[in-house]
Amino acid sequence: MALVACAVLAGTAAGATGPAAGSAAFLAARQDPGGGFGEQGQPADAALTAWAALGLVAANGSESSRSRAAAFLQARPIGKATDGDLALRVLALDALGERVDDALLARLREHRPGALVNETMWTVIALRAVGEQPPAVFVRAILSAQAKSGAFPWLRGGKPDSNDTAAAVQALRAAGLGAGNASIRRAVVALRAFQARDGGFSLTKGRESDGQSTAWAIQALQSAGEKPGKAPFRFLSRLRRADGSYRYSVRYGATPVWVTAQVVPALAGRPFPFR
Repeated sequence: MALVACAVLAGTAAGATGPAAGSAAFLAARQDPGGGFGEQGQPADAALTAWAALGLVAANGSESSRSRAAAFLQARPIGKATDGDLALRVLALDALGERVDDALLARLREHRPGALVNETMWTVIALRAVGEQPPAVFVRAILSAQAKSGAFPWLRGGKPDSNDTAAAVQALRAAGLGAGNASIRRAVVALRAFQARDGGFSLTKGRESDGQSTAWAIQALQSAGEKPGKAPFRFLSRLRRADGSYRYSVRYGATPVWVTAQVVPALAGRPFPFR
């Protein structure tokens, strides 16, 4: 097992470039023999594998790691997955250069906007990833969920947060709204209000800054044509471990695979969907 891990690490390090190279090596070391990803001591999970795949692509991880992740995702039945899970699967497969099955695309197109606004956001991002223009009703559903503050909630009428505001910005930009669109400008202002003195972003106001919220904010700002500045990147550097993984926050180090997978695209300057 140790020899296999060393070989995977060597292959990943050889392919990865830029500030996320060490993170690609960490992710590859956590890939199980079947190509999937799970947190330490946990079985491989389709959603986590999709996030890890996006991280590997953003970091230019080894072809071997990416192809094994693709094989795992292609082989996993979609079953009763939510529309959000389905969109994530499509987004990852497209980023990996895989042909997305017609049945998956058909289910994606069948999405009907409802209470879960975040599912509509990710459906729009996934459709644009595969080159399809989302129906106008999807875009209207996202816009109608924007709060007076300019931020967005995951649940219609719920409390806005930074993550869903970031997802909304990327979805609206992907759908074709210009960076100067009034709703996007309001969302950008609202998103910056989640930034703390330490340079990081929190999920909701009053909470401590965390790596995932900071990464998503960076991606959204980049998507909107904004400069995130150096502060959020400095905050992320404080969370980086010697093995290339990232802590959730300064105080907590939970779910390093998930956190690292979501931080890497921001470090690589790649908002969703990847272009």
